[in-house]
Amino acid sequence: MSQDNGSAEAKKRIAFLIREIKAADAFYYQEDAPVMTDAAYDALRQELIALEAEFPHLITKDSPTQSVGAKPSGKFGKITHTVSMLSLDNAFTDEDVADFCARVKRFLSLDDAAPMAFTAEPKIDGLSAALRYENGKLVTGATRGDGKVGEDVTANLSTVDNIPKMLSGSGWPDVLEVRGEVYIDHADFETMNAAQIKAGKDAYKNPRNAAAGSLRQIDPSITATRPLKFFAYTWGEISAPIAATQMEAVARFAQWGFETNPQMKLHNGPAEMIAHYHEIEEKRAGLGYDIDGVVYKVNDLALQDRLGFVSRAPRWAIAHKFPAEKAITTLEAIDVQVGRTGALTPVARLTPITVGGVVVSNATLHNEDEINRLKVRAGDTVEIQRAGDVIPQVLRVIGDVEGRAEDYQLPTNCPICGADAVRDTDEKTGRIDVVRRCTNGLSCPAQAIEGLRHFVSRRAFDIDGLGAKQIELFYAKGWVKEPADIFKLDYDVISKLEGFGETSAANLASAIDARREIDFARALYALGIRHIGQGNADLIAKHYLSWAKMQTALRAAKTHIGEDWADLISVDGMGEAAAGSLVDFFNNPQNEAMIDNLIAQVKVIDAKAPSSDSPVSGKTVVFTGKLEKFSRDEAKAKAQSLGAKVSGSVSAKTDILIAGPGAGSKLKKATELGVKTMTEDEWLAFIG
Repeated sequence: MSQDNGSAEAKKRIAFLIREIKAADAFYYQEDAPVMTDAAYDALRQELIALEAEFPHLITKDSPTQSVGAKPSGKFGKITHTVSMLSLDNAFTDEDVADFCARVKRFLSLDDAAPMAFTAEPKIDGLSAALRYENGKLVTGATRGDGKVGEDVTANLSTVDNIPKMLSGSGWPDVLEVRGEVYIDHADFETMNAAQIKAGKDAYKNPRNAAAGSLRQIDPSITATRPLKFFAYTWGEISAPIAATQMEAVARFAQWGFETNPQMKLHNGPAEMIAHYHEIEEKRAGLGYDIDGVVYKVNDLALQDRLGFVSRAPRWAIAHKFPAEKAITTLEAIDVQVGRTGALTPVARLTPITVGGVVVSNATLHNEDEINRLKVRAGDTVEIQRAGDVIPQVLRVIGDVEGRAEDYQLPTNCPICGADAVRDTDEKTGRIDVVRRCTNGLSCPAQAIEGLRHFVSRRAFDIDGLGAKQIELFYAKGWVKEPADIFKLDYDVISKLEGFGETSAANLASAIDARREIDFARALYALGIRHIGQGNADLIAKHYLSWAKMQTALRAAKTHIGEDWADLISVDGMGEAAAGSLVDFFNNPQNEAMIDNLIAQVKVIDAKAPSSDSPVSGKTVVFTGKLEKFSRDEAKAKAQSLGAKVSGSVSAKTDILIAGPGAGSKLKKATELGVKTMTEDEWLAFIG
């Protein structure tokens, strides 16, 4: 099978989705003329998110998913959010909601039966905005942007009737950033469309896109003619606390002149939350505005603070999305893609069918074991499903599957380079990996290209103007075979390529030169090492601080034994699989040469040492025994937030051991090594 018919299929689909989303954005942002339904737009974005989650090596810098929202367009000034505007994790089933509540209690070391209140409110389908008030006066308004930097739309937001220009009442802090959703209700949307049609203009496609286009008008007087509304539901920067609970805080918003959602309720536990969700689901059509689920939040703000955040979402909140959409179609063929780590992934090619407002022509089959579980074959009638950010998947075969021929087998040779494709066996457990992988490494064109695409992606080196198409072109021409080659490109030659020119080549040169210095964690993540995602890259950077120190330690740990190996696997959050993958990657001769070539072209900036303000900053701590004042997860999260390194084992490098009742071998070893030990109470007093 050729590369285009194999691994290129996923690339093509992602490229198609990016083009469609960007085209839709251009119409409703720049021309205020949406070209697709709300459901179709959401479905495109969700499919792209899901594809990239399934195949992270295919993520490109120009993807709309590589931020919480969309990059500022350049039409407006920029505002940096002092508190990031994060996204929410999703729940799709009642069981997911129960699991969320259980996770919260486990993290806080609370009994399952312990009472805990959660708020539940409709998830408005509009445009997120942040309003900053100083001494009660509106001073700035911004879009979410990429979560860290948004667009300055202060003048436009000032035209929204139910956004107060001066806060009402009293008791508000000197600095208050109120966040919520800008939307257009159904009645106003119908009125807008009637006026459009009467004027001989195209009708707006849906309320959300109309709201987004209206808010992002260059001329605020145009925004002023649009019936925008605002629901307030959370906050960013505040100079003083405003409440003790989520419900109280939202009630304060109402007192200060904001419209809040009357459907917001307080519940005790998942049963009540789920009942409220189904009640909202039944009311959905009659609410008068678009929603796509229900958001649950821990009500107690002190508990929210203890729970904190993980990745790009809070631990204390989740969005319960409305049900997945299903459809029945024909599975025409099973193709195989080859990813960055050599994984062979089967993909179902479907007779196109509309699901959730978007035409679906492929779905994941995950691996050959899943295919055999489903007993699916080409030509079958199948049921498929799309749910939120989950990639379309085949649920079942319609009809009798008994007595079928032998199981489907993925090719045992890479469809791109022809090398052996094998399923590894874990030496310790004897378990066979569910994934079959090409053994040819970077010598496989598919792995090399996907690795280079990953290298330049947004979360890695983030090189503007060097996307998937350019990487594939430069690889085909032999100009870029490994990361270091990117920094040695001949821009005079590039300027003569069709579609480039001197300006494009100069812009590319500037973008590449701007990345000749790179943060440690980004550089490590960019290498695309199996099991080393952003989280592990951050852990490793914080542990070693220096790239050179890391390389020395990894070379010393080559045999997976010894002090340096023990030090690596002691890093909290690093499993043996990730540690082994990291060590093996850096000790592979081909990779060693590639890394040395790269380091000759770029400067890796050392990770910042923890702030010295904390008494445990930079210290290595270990928790052991049964902790009674807090859960193990909460204890670790708190220590890490104070700049400590949390380890899972005691060594000569351990600074503090916190021992709860029942501490055993770790406490004994710490005593032998002369490591400082503390009880939970002593630890709490020590960290203040």
